[in-house]
Amino acid sequence: MNNERLTAFEDAILAIIMTILVLDLSKPNPVSWTGLWALHASFFAYALSFFWIGLMWMSHHNSWQAVRTINMTTVLLTLVLLFFASLFPYTTSLVADSFDNATAQALYGIIIIAISLLNVGLSLNLGRLNPRAKFGLLYKTPTWVVLLDLGIKLIGLILAITIYPQAMIYSIFIAGLVLSISMTTNRQVKLN
Repeated sequence: MNNERLTAFEDAILAIIMTILVLDLSKPNPVSWTGLWALHASFFAYALSFFWIGLMWMSHHNSWQAVRTINMTTVLLTLVLLFFASLFPYTTSLVADSFDNATAQALYGIIIIAISLLNVGLSLNLGRLNPRAKFGLLYKTPTWVVLLDLGIKLIGLILAITIYPQAMIYSIFIAGLVLSISMTTNRQVKLN
């Protein structure tokens, strides 16, 4: 298998997941500004999940252009990553319906942390196979940013389980901002 086939497969799966996310959004009852506001937690969970997956796709898309060699470990890590990513619609729906629930928030966070760690494993694997790419913990993202990202998410998970359930989703939002800012300030995005 070549990397183009694997990236096309990943692109397709992520696009389907992002599309399915919107299907779980409830309709307001009544259809009014008040009704829409009553669903603000659902819209926040949807938007965060959509943009988090989009950020992951953008990172892969930009970095995989330097990849010339993949192996079976690359394929397996990608499959496991996509498995966890396929749970986004479910966990997003749980958080949207039970925003104050520690279990829903923790499950959502565990899925995102698992995907983050799989991305690190994938980057390290591809870096070994493609030394010219000069990949670090998360492709070209500075190591301190990756560690900060993981630290913010882990603190959010601990807080969500112990004292403040919403800390998980807010920590993912903050970590996403950190990664977004890092991606835009450390390199230009090439659009093909």
